Amino acid sequence: MTGFGKAEAIIGQKKFTAEVRSLNSKQLDFNLRMPGVYRDKEMDLRSWLSERILRGKADVLIYYESLEPEKRVSINLPLLESYYADLRQFADRSGIPSGDYLNALMRIPDVLKPENQEPDEQEWKQIEALVKDAYTRFNQYRCAEGSKLSADFSQRIALIRNLRNDLVEPIRLRRERMREKLNSSLLELVPPDKVDANRFEQEVIYYLERLDVSEELQRLLTNCEHFEEELQGDGQGKKLGFISQEIGREINTIGSKANDSDMQRIVVHMKDELEKIKEQINNVL
Repeated sequence: MTGFGKAEAIIGQKKFTAEVRSLNSKQLDFNLRMPGVYRDKEMDLRSWLSERILRGKADVLIYYESLEPEKRVSINLPLLESYYADLRQFADRSGIPSGDYLNALMRIPDVLKPENQEPDEQEWKQIEALVKDAYTRFNQYRCAEGSKLSADFSQRIALIRNLRNDLVEPIRLRRERMREKLNSSLLELVPPDKVDANRFEQEVIYYLERLDVSEELQRLLTNCEHFEEELQGDGQGKKLGFISQEIGREINTIGSKANDSDMQRIVVHMKDELEKIKEQINNVL
C-alpha cells in the first residue's frame, strides 16, 4: 500500500530527517538507510518496522545535516613531521632545491585520517523517536487511503448486487422464449394433434435446468455479503482477494449459461466492476 511519512528534529548540532515511504507490492521489499555510526541499531529498528509494514516496496531513510562546521578528518601530525624530515634529508643529500612539500605530503596514505565518531545513546533515543513519529504519519496516510479504498469497494460490490438483481427479468423472459422456440421447432416436425403435452413439458424442463443459474445467483449474493462483512471487519487483503475470486467464479458460470444477449450485457458489466476491485486489492494489507 502506498504511503509517506516524514519527521524532522534538531538533535544537538544536527538536523535529522526520517522518511518512511512505500509503493504497492504483493510482498514486503524493505530497504533501510541510516548513518553508519548507528549500524549496530539497524537490526532492532528493521525488526520494529517490519512488524508494522507488512506489504509493499518500503524505504526508510534517516539522514542529517550539520548546523555547524563539522570536522570529518584529522591530520596525523607525528606521521606528517616524520615524512617531512625524511623529504628534507633526502633533498639535502641529493642536492635538490628545497621547496613546498605540503601538497605531496598530504597525498601520502594515512596522513589524513577520518575522525572516529562514537555512537551517542541519548542521540539515538531521539532519532528512534523521530523514526516512530515518521512511521505514525506514514500510517495515517495509509489509513486515509484505506478508507477511500473501502468506500470504493463497498460501492462496486453494491453495484454487482444490483446487477445480480437485474438478471431476474432477463431470466424470466429467456424461459418464455425457450418454451416458444421449442414449441415452434416441434410443430415444424410434428402435427399439433400428435404432440404429447407431458413429454413436451419434460423436454422444456430438461433444457431450462441445463441453463438454470439459481444456485450461482445465491452463491454470488452470499459471497458479496461476505465481502462486505470483511470490509466492516479487519478487511485483510488476502481474504478479500480470495472472496473476489469466488465472486468471479460465479459470474463466469452465469455468463457461460446465459445464452441470452441481455444477460450477457449484465454479466460483462459485473465482470468489469469485479476487475476494478481486483486491481485495488493488491493495495490492501
